[in-house]
Formats: sequence, C-alpha cells, structure tokens
Amino acid sequence: MTRVLVINGPNLNLLGTREPQIYGSTTLAEIDARLLERGWELGLAVDTFQSNHEGALIDRLQQQDFDWAIVNAGGLTHTSVALRDCLLGIARPFVEVHLSDPDQREPFRHVNFLHDIAAERIVGRGAAGYTAALESIAQRAGSAGSAGSTVRSSESESEPNG
Repeated sequence: MTRVLVINGPNLNLLGTREPQIYGSTTLAEIDARLLERGWELGLAVDTFQSNHEGALIDRLQQQDFDWAIVNAGGLTHTSVALRDCLLGIARPFVEVHLSDPDQREPFRHVNFLHDIAAERIVGRGAAGYTAALESIAQRAGSAGSAGSTVRSSESESEPNG
C-alpha cells in the first residue's frame, strides 16, 4: 500500500477562520478527514501533520516513513532553503499544494523554493486541491510520473480559494 504523508506548514491550523475570503471556510481538520476517507477509497495509507515550526516539519519528513508527500508549506514556501534541502535529501516525490494561487498574489509570494523540485503543483483550488493531489498520487503510484506540471483553478470554486 502506498503511504502518503500530508505536511501542512505555519498558520494552516487557522484554516476556517483565517482570511476566509482567501483561504475558504474549510478547517484543516475537515481537510484531513476528507483525505483519510478518500485515501482509504483509493487504497492509500494517509498520515497528516501540521506544525508552525520549520524544524518540526523537517523532523517529520526525515522520518521517511512514506512513499509520497503532499506539501503545503504555507509561508515557508517563499523562505525556506532548509525545507527545500530536506525534500531533496529524503528523495521522496511530493505534490505541492496551495489553497490560493501564489503567483496571483503579492510579489513576495512569487518566490517559491519548492516548485522546481515538486512532481506536481496544484494551486488555487482551495481545499479541493488536497484531494486532487491525493488522486494524482494514486494514479502515479509505482511510477515516477511527469515532473514539473502545475494545475491551476480555471473556474471559481464554491468557496474562496486560499
């Protein structure tokens, strides 16, 4: 069974209340529950982890007890060479997920230390982006897949994308 680790970075524990016009009203607990259920349906073992601390995220990734990861590094996407180095060092494929599309936001969010090493990016699809990432991993399981693709929302979601 393919093991998937879902990593959520700083402030994602505030989903549902933090700037819902950007990030939506779905809580992280609701996202996690959907992923566990969908993972079971897809035959994937899903584990979730959130921390506001860069080192805790790196420590969790370095356990290397997974085959694939879904990574929403939050603000660390734009600042963390250490997280990038960890992802390169553990050599596990990952899908980068962002609730909003950082490229359509403030200029400082256009810097991304992870996009070129991710197997895929899914941005701007709100909470549905996590499920899309899990489904992509299910399709890719057992193969390297195509590197570097980005999936963006081309239509409005039922809730704001964040």
